[in-house]
Formats: sequence, C-alpha cells, structure tokens
Amino acid sequence: MTRTSAEKTGFWDRAATWKALLLVVVYLVFYLAVGRLIGMVFDSEIDGDNVVGSAASIFFALVLPIAIGAVALLLFAIKVGWLRAIFGPQPIGGRRWMWIAPLLVLAAIVAHVAGTDWDAWNGQEIVALAFLGLCVGLAEELATRGLTVKILRDAGHSERYVAVVSSLMFALMHTVNLIAGMSLRTVLATVVYTFAFGMCMYLTMRVTGTIWAAIVLHGLTDPTTILTTGGLDEAVVSQGGGATVAAALVTVVLIAFGFLAIFLVRGKVGDPEATRATTA
Repeated sequence: MTRTSAEKTGFWDRAATWKALLLVVVYLVFYLAVGRLIGMVFDSEIDGDNVVGSAASIFFALVLPIAIGAVALLLFAIKVGWLRAIFGPQPIGGRRWMWIAPLLVLAAIVAHVAGTDWDAWNGQEIVALAFLGLCVGLAEELATRGLTVKILRDAGHSERYVAVVSSLMFALMHTVNLIAGMSLRTVLATVVYTFAFGMCMYLTMRVTGTIWAAIVLHGLTDPTTILTTGGLDEAVVSQGGGATVAAALVTVVLIAFGFLAIFLVRGKVGDPEATRATTA
C-alpha cells in the first residue's frame, strides 16, 4: 500500500527541540562530507594556504559545498511541505525596537565596503565572493531561521526560546571550524559573534515579516567581511587591523545588542497578539 504524504512526513510533523538539533547536525555532516569530497576531486584548484586566494579556490572550497548544502535543504523543505511556511509571511509580528538589529547589520556591511582595499581583489574573485554570500545566506538562514525556527515554534515554545535556541544552534554550527584547523580562541570568538548575529537575523525576520530580509543581509555580510579582512570567521578577531574602526565598533555594539535582545523578546505564535502589526 502506498503511504500518504502525511505518513511520509509524520516524523517531522511531531516537533521537538531535539529534532531541530538533529536536522542541524545531519546538515553539518552532509556539508562537511560534500566539502571533503569536493576537496579531494578538485584539490589542484584549491589554495590550501589562502582559500580565498583565487576565484577557483573560492568556488571549489567555499561556494560549491555550501551551494549543494542549500539545495539539499531546499529539497528537504519541499519534501516535508514547509516551503511556503518558511518563505511566506511570519506568523508573529515584530516590535519597533527590533529594527535596531537590521540597521546594525547594515551599518557593519557599509563599514566593511568602505574599508575594503578593492585593488587587492580582481573581478573574478569579487564575483565568486558575491555568489558565496548568496549561497551562505540561503543555506544558513534556511537551516536556522527557517527550518529550526519552524520546528521550535511548532513544538509550542515561546519566541524567546525560539530566538535563543535557534541562534545557539547557528553559533554551534561554526564550531566545525576546529576541524579545519582554526584556533580555539578564534572559534570561541566566532561562536560569541555568531550567536549575537543569529539573534539579529531572528529579529530582522520578525520585524520585516519575512526570512528573505535575513537572507539578503546575511548574504551581504559574509562577502563584505571577507573583502575587508581577507578571511571569514577570522574577521571576528582581526577587525582592528584590516577593517575600519567603524566596522569594529559596530561589531561590538551588534554583539552587545544581540545578547541584550535575549531579555527583550516576547510573544508566542498562537497568542492573540501574534497577528498584530509591528508596534512599539
């Protein structure tokens, strides 16, 4: 007998926090496996000493693995029937104070663009980094602010719980950099930053009413950070050098605001206030 669609997706319909964690872990394992395979096949194209040293290295080492990961996440969302819920309007409104989050992220992006030594990059490298930003924004936001947030909301949790846990999962995703040989100090700094950044992306999604705003801002953050500092997560501990002072200051404020927001987030999907428009 052929199973119905509901029977096929029943496991994911019964939401729980551990299932959100399971999804993130499976995605990370898949992403790392794909990256390892691509690295073996296209080893000659990847600059092991400076992964962003050429357009080919950027594409094969960074873009292609995350692009395949994004496609896998999209296929999963389609299979379980969550695509419309994730990319459609948010089921709970935001508050005006939440606009601070996207404004801080945008300010950091502008500061990074202003602080970039454009002569240090060629056109192909810039295009490759732009494509990387698109893929990273889609994959990581879909995994955390999309799939993870939906599972946590479906499990009946408050929005504070949803914001904190989804941001924590986003931050812990970056601990895999230890496997790549990144120093523990840098990874710990990255976890702190990415948690706060995750909170800002959650708030962006809430206040704009759509995950697309978070995808766009996230997609602009990574390539502009790399262009300014010459590295991705290393930028968290190196902005006092290559990046502008303004970008470093905005990053500090963003981190502080991200942690402060833990105590400010209110609401729960399903409450009477959930359908209200953005208010003070």
